[in-house]
Amino acid sequence: MKLMKRLYPDLPHGERYMFLYIIAVIEILFAFVLNSPLEIVNGLYRIMHSPSTLISDYFAIANPGAAFMNSGLLLILGLGISRRAKKELSGPIVAAYLTLAGFSFFGKNLYNSWAVPLGVYIYSKYEKDSFANNIVFALFGTTLSPLTSVITFGLGLPLPVGILFGNLAGIVAGMMIPPLASEFSKFHQGFNMYNIGFTAGIIGMVFMGMLRGLGFDSPPQSFIGSGYNIQMGIFIITISNVMLFIGLSRCSWSLDGFRRILDSPGRGTDFIAIGGFGAVLINMAIMSIIATAYVLLVGGQLNGPIMGGIFTIAGFSASGKHPRNTVPVLAGVFIATTLHINDTNSTGALLAALFGTTLAPISGYYGWFYGIIAGFAHMSVVSNIGYVHGGVNLYNNGFSGGFVAAVMVPLIEALKGNKTGLVK
Repeated sequence: MKLMKRLYPDLPHGERYMFLYIIAVIEILFAFVLNSPLEIVNGLYRIMHSPSTLISDYFAIANPGAAFMNSGLLLILGLGISRRAKKELSGPIVAAYLTLAGFSFFGKNLYNSWAVPLGVYIYSKYEKDSFANNIVFALFGTTLSPLTSVITFGLGLPLPVGILFGNLAGIVAGMMIPPLASEFSKFHQGFNMYNIGFTAGIIGMVFMGMLRGLGFDSPPQSFIGSGYNIQMGIFIITISNVMLFIGLSRCSWSLDGFRRILDSPGRGTDFIAIGGFGAVLINMAIMSIIATAYVLLVGGQLNGPIMGGIFTIAGFSASGKHPRNTVPVLAGVFIATTLHINDTNSTGALLAALFGTTLAPISGYYGWFYGIIAGFAHMSVVSNIGYVHGGVNLYNNGFSGGFVAAVMVPLIEALKGNKTGLVK
């Protein structure tokens, strides 16, 4: 801790930042356990030259070591943005960083993840607003990173032309995210945690519509790895135990803060403010184990996209997700997958389950029964919505979740006798 203060004396909430830096370092070190330095370098090259649309598993495109290196480096570089902006590390910011790290296993990389944040920065300057106030938009907005990669590498354009127009598209998309995200949150009334995923789905739909009108389309991607359950299981269990130990010690071995988190419905919530950072670490550890257990119990593979889902659940365990409001949604998705043509243990079905927990506030606010229905409905919608944005929106489940929440919440309110269908 003293070393961190000497290196980064301007950092607020230093312990929280130190925790995320430690995760990044562990990822980088783990990369060398998985693959040789040469394999990692060659893998990073393949990752950065990939169109990176859904589903582009960097484990399969390159190798697990390169994917972990990509994730660790992006997390460190991303943390530098908050350090320069002097942004306090709240629950939503923790969620944003672990989501960034998670999607760096399948879609975000060292090339394509800069244009959108630059666009948000330009928007901030245009509005004469502090970039720190918009940093959440910049971090979550990297969901549109594949837009840059698709135009650069996936349309057959000369490379200089692709680089130019790919990055311009990312910058323009980044400028669109802050004003649109603020308005679109009213559409689902905050019951979809991945609001920027919904926003990015609309933006991606517009860009893909224009590209298709010009005769272009995103190349289909289906790179999915398998056979890494032991290595990834050891990694998750180790990280979870570390989080649990640190969290319990920070809470003086009390679960009072964690109980306060469990009592929250999870809608627009900062769990750090509610229970403290130690309680958040406990919640993150438990939620990571629950997510991993679900994947393994149904016979799934811990590949790049699934690791991204687990990282994202861990991140949002600081900002809305906990066992009480998440398990019903998982149950609803599971029931739906048993009735769908897709296998319950397929990567697509597992992603719908893990990321479908974006609807956890419905469960937390209205009860477990409606959480199950939300999960069931989500599985049906998310399976049919990815085409409209051509896979350039990595938070496809956030896009789906926005529509599910927008339909369900007014109906639930009507059933409860609230004729306006609006939630305060």
